[in-house]
Amino acid sequence: MTTSSSERGVSLGMPELPAPAYPDDVRERLERDAREVIARYPDSRSALLPLLHLVQSEEGHVTRTGMRFCADVLGLTTAEVTAVATFYTMYRRKPSGDYQVGVCTNTLCAVMGGDAIFEELQEHLGVGNGETTGDGKVTLEHIECNAACDFAPVVMVNWEFFDNQTPASAKRLVDDLRAGRDVEPTRGARLCTFKETARILAGFPDERPGAVEASGGAGPASLVGLRLARGESAPARVVHPRDGGPHDEPQGKAVHQPSPAEHLSSHDAPQESSASDPAHPAGPVAEEGE
Repeated sequence: MTTSSSERGVSLGMPELPAPAYPDDVRERLERDAREVIARYPDSRSALLPLLHLVQSEEGHVTRTGMRFCADVLGLTTAEVTAVATFYTMYRRKPSGDYQVGVCTNTLCAVMGGDAIFEELQEHLGVGNGETTGDGKVTLEHIECNAACDFAPVVMVNWEFFDNQTPASAKRLVDDLRAGRDVEPTRGARLCTFKETARILAGFPDERPGAVEASGGAGPASLVGLRLARGESAPARVVHPRDGGPHDEPQGKAVHQPSPAEHLSSHDAPQESSASDPAHPAGPVAEEGE
């Protein structure tokens, strides 16, 4: 005796209909932009990533219509386009907010408070990871390292930096975004909407006044290694011995200026090992079999 799929509680459903096309005026405008992007590459297939940003700038996420458009103009299958669009996290697959608020929860930011910030923002906004507030303003997500560890914990809004955050400052930030108040990143250009950001990532000019001149430069801690590599002297720093705690320097005693070759911390100084200590050579103490 056999049972039908409905009796087994299995719903096969209807096959998904083809993605609808863009309205004629929208498609004409996107095709004009797409030709400009494709012309930058010797192989048109290489233009897929910026074209996905282009269609994302149209609707705020990469829709089936957008993927169909990319496939049509590049001569690819929708399966090939979908494989790329689902691989990279910068392409949203569902409607998102005007402001993508990303909290770094990678190692250093996490231990400096990133986990606490993310948890409090979820409760404050009433959303989970990757979810959007009811007013459509903010999408919250945890993100990987943004190479700004000396400013940890870091929050990013539409990929602009908000450094040295706390749970309180992060909550003020999202409240200001939702209220439409002006918000200035710690460094870099002023904020724009996620759709505008997507168009810039597609390779089109950033038309915000002063945006090109603004920069999100590295902080002092990030530049120490670069200065040492150039042979520049590191700033004066007191290094306490391993076997002693902090102590006051004698008055009038000059502070040692370390050379680029010296370690800035006693914790980084090389220690005696079996390879460097003749009294404790490496290797077995007896011949094999003894």
